[in-house]
Amino acid sequence: MEDLLGQTWKNREFTLSSVSELSSDAASPGIARFTSDGLHIHQQSREISLNFDLRTAQIFKLGPVRSVCIMEGSDVGKAASYSTGVTIQFKNEEECEAFHSVVQQWIKKANVQAGSLPNGTLTTSKSKFDEKIEASSAKMYFHYYGQLLHQQNMLQDYVRTGTYYAAVIENRADFTGRVVVDVGAGSGILSLFAAQAGAKHVYAVEASEMAEYARKLIAGNPTLAQRITVIKGRVEDVELPEKADILISEPMGTLLVNERMLESYVIARDRFLTPTGKMFPGVGRIHMAPFTDEYLFIEIANKALFWQQQNYYGVDLTPLHGTAFQGYFSQPVVDAFDPRLLIAPPVFHVLDFTKMKEEDLYEVDIPLRFIASVGTRVHGLACWFDVLFNGSTVQRWLTTAPGSPTTHWYQLRCVLSQPIYVMAGQEITGRLRLIAHSAQSYTIHLTLSAKMWGPGAEQGGIIQTSSCKLDLKEPYYRMSQAQAYPLAQDQQSQPLVQTQ
Repeated sequence: MEDLLGQTWKNREFTLSSVSELSSDAASPGIARFTSDGLHIHQQSREISLNFDLRTAQIFKLGPVRSVCIMEGSDVGKAASYSTGVTIQFKNEEECEAFHSVVQQWIKKANVQAGSLPNGTLTTSKSKFDEKIEASSAKMYFHYYGQLLHQQNMLQDYVRTGTYYAAVIENRADFTGRVVVDVGAGSGILSLFAAQAGAKHVYAVEASEMAEYARKLIAGNPTLAQRITVIKGRVEDVELPEKADILISEPMGTLLVNERMLESYVIARDRFLTPTGKMFPGVGRIHMAPFTDEYLFIEIANKALFWQQQNYYGVDLTPLHGTAFQGYFSQPVVDAFDPRLLIAPPVFHVLDFTKMKEEDLYEVDIPLRFIASVGTRVHGLACWFDVLFNGSTVQRWLTTAPGSPTTHWYQLRCVLSQPIYVMAGQEITGRLRLIAHSAQSYTIHLTLSAKMWGPGAEQGGIIQTSSCKLDLKEPYYRMSQAQAYPLAQDQQSQPLVQTQ
């Protein structure tokens, strides 16, 4: 190994302001020395001496001048354990940066020569996240959430932020003295809530550049900061020094599943949560109901009128009209709508985050059955979601239902290019299939059918069917506030959506 690394890194030393074991608060100066075999850290006063194999150890920056080094256990036949390690503090930021630079270069040189890690996995192998998600999509995703303006948009959703705060603070009994992992911590706001509720320690895991802002925000709240560690990385890849009693996260996207962060939430459960641990939130529900909205249908259809021009600078555009028409109807509509547009009581599909497998989120198949409450044209399926914080003291729901206070998720509607007609009391059946794709979203397949109504219905089958295929990644953000529509004479006066 010595020839492999060369003299550049051999015996490189860093004087440390302090060294302390993870299990102890006692700290004293020390030395970190790189050798051909790895990293040796020595604490002078207490004579702590640890050797780290940099090919298997985990090293994280906790701040501008603080880092943690965690050693992999060596129990044969058991899962890797990272419970042994030290926290080290440097004299200044330059020393800290130089230390981490040497770590990366040591690993790079070692792996180039060795070709594989001790467990036989090639260093070029992709993580599970990389295998599922396109690199370009991941880059844009982490860039988006690495910007403060987008974090501000979420923080200013007071329904979202206020519900999380209440769910945590009202359930102090679940957090006091417990270890918490914040999955996709963003600005670190949920980690700070957990610390306010008395958490013993919070590990805030964030893969985007927002991790640096989170460190700065948390450091600015010193009474809480001493119990929060920000770790930059993906939950699929990082290692933590201990198991968690609580997982907290805001993994919900449009239609609950967009962005595919729920899969990371479930992976974090399997990797970090104790068998008796809690998840905040623990359950999600997708709600669905057919709707009628002639204004919306005409608005979408009219977008394609441009392509009906037969003399656009001497060019006939009509050959592309049909394709453009279908293209506009392939976009799910994201906006807030009047719940009186629903023409049947909603149904819901449950996703239990505490029990489901990651693979259960690759395809979500939901059978649909409704009884129309009015006679009208059905223009599509309206969807929204809610999640449950099942605390020991208080249960709280966060809902995005129409008629409830609007959130930054709004609601979502899948609009049929061919509406179907129904009578009051008529049965509507169908299926909603959500198929995950590598751009961190889903393809939506929707079919709605109206069964025969009236004399002989028991002998008849489906008389109308309409289907559509939509890309959840490319919605039409309508963003108008819910409009008041006049009620049809035969429409029920009672609301169809029961808010929590």
